[in-house]
Amino acid sequence: MENQFKFFIVDDDVFCSRFYEQNLRNHSFTDVTCFSNGIDCLNNLHLNPDIIFLDHNMEELTGFEVLKKIKRVNPNIYVVMVSAQDNIKTAVDALKYGAFDYVIKDQQVNDNMLKIVSKITKVKEALTQNSNIIKRIFSLF
Repeated sequence: MENQFKFFIVDDDVFCSRFYEQNLRNHSFTDVTCFSNGIDCLNNLHLNPDIIFLDHNMEELTGFEVLKKIKRVNPNIYVVMVSAQDNIKTAVDALKYGAFDYVIKDQQVNDNMLKIVSKITKVKEALTQNSNIIKRIFSLF
């Protein structure tokens, strides 16, 4: 992965959180911060994460509540909902509230997270290219 991202991992299960963190670090991502609840994540949004892996089922604030607040603060953060629920309604709701993608906590969770990071890299590159094209067009006038 060429781009270096700033990651937040938000999960009240410390084992899962550390497992995801180690997976990212094993793939040369170094800027990874873990939070055990949504409130701590929200209080640190000023650190400008690029990608947030957000657990769906947490105490105090649910993943959906945190997702909505993140999107109000900064709609450009790529939020990926992570859940043990293999439920299409939960996935659709996550996307409806602004999640970039939805990942199920299963044996492929680490591989799927890396695939999503790759997708985000491609999306960011496409957005940059489109922005440059638009700037060139406007420079003609």
